[in-house]
Amino acid sequence: RDPRTFEHIDPALVGNTPHVLVSELSGRATIAQRVKDLGYPVHEEKQLADRLLKRVKDKEYEGYHYEAADASFELLLRAELGLKVELFHLETFRIIVEKREDGETTSEATIKVHVGNERFVETAEGNGPVNALDKALRQAIERRFPEVHDIHLVNYSVRILDEDRGTAAVTRVLIDSTDGRDNWGSVGVGVNVVEASWQALVDSISYGLLHKEA
Repeated sequence: RDPRTFEHIDPALVGNTPHVLVSELSGRATIAQRVKDLGYPVHEEKQLADRLLKRVKDKEYEGYHYEAADASFELLLRAELGLKVELFHLETFRIIVEKREDGETTSEATIKVHVGNERFVETAEGNGPVNALDKALRQAIERRFPEVHDIHLVNYSVRILDEDRGTAAVTRVLIDSTDGRDNWGSVGVGVNVVEASWQALVDSISYGLLHKEA
């Protein structure tokens, strides 16, 4: 379709570059346009767009949402193209939340990850489980990827997707990140907020590091 049919006002008139959003309403043309916008060389464009559209719809059925998660969408695209996505591999992580006598609550995360042929084990404390996990992950990979400290999380939001299930509800986490030059969003979904946060965190850091390598 003509991109103008998606827009209420010409973005060029207000100084913006057109940006096609990827949503559960997307069709093949929208996906194909987003791939072009990202600048990846693509052969058999129609087949790739069909595969990506199916992946997006399957993931959004599970609760993922890509309109505000351009980093997670690009990582899906890279996987479909057979390009590198995983820079580090999680073995395990453990989080301990401690309520102290003085009323203060602290979190401690221990993470074991593999980067190439090396295995790293790190522990960090934070003001919450996700903050502690973020710190531990950065410590674990900083020797191989010192650029990780250029990546900053600037916004973190949580949404409960099926509230009627109470504490068993599925959770969606959105993270906005920046390296001071570019901004991007990532998404994670899980049966608990830590698992969803881990997915979004990994996508955020992986995307940032991959673009540093480019």
